[in-house]
Amino acid sequence: MLQNLCVFLLPSLLILAAASDVMSFRIPNWLTLLTAGLFFPMALAAHMPWPEFGSHLAAGGILFVVGFLFFQAGIFGGGDAKLMAAAGLWFGTASMLPFLFMTALAGGVLALAVAFWSAFMVTWEIEGDAAPFARLGQKLRALGPNVPYGFAFALGGIIAFKDTWWMNAIN
Repeated sequence: MLQNLCVFLLPSLLILAAASDVMSFRIPNWLTLLTAGLFFPMALAAHMPWPEFGSHLAAGGILFVVGFLFFQAGIFGGGDAKLMAAAGLWFGTASMLPFLFMTALAGGVLALAVAFWSAFMVTWEIEGDAAPFARLGQKLRALGPNVPYGFAFALGGIIAFKDTWWMNAIN
């Protein structure tokens, strides 16, 4: 049963975070705290070795600092930064880079999709306008990077999860 819980828990929490972010551009603090908090009893129940436990704490700390810097630079929202750190606890330093790579890849695809959708919506809005090219330029400059990165974290996390300590411990 513990194996099933290990496989099910983090991906489910990431999917909830993605759904929340897609629907409201917010990742609730309780969900991030639950994601981070459930790591500790799961690590104890799975008999994670102490050096491995330290590696997971280090990954969470590193990603917290990186997320904070991205938040300060305006790249991420606060919920995205906290979710990245909470997920980092589950990945550890050994699986942190695959998690970040897959998340960046998913985020890039998502950003392109949002950009194309935004451009499509802008051109749709100006169809009946008397000065379409002037309005198009104004609307394209006004587009903001409204990308729900929680979706990218969920997709990247689910893809990268198969190579984590958790999955190796089950096998």
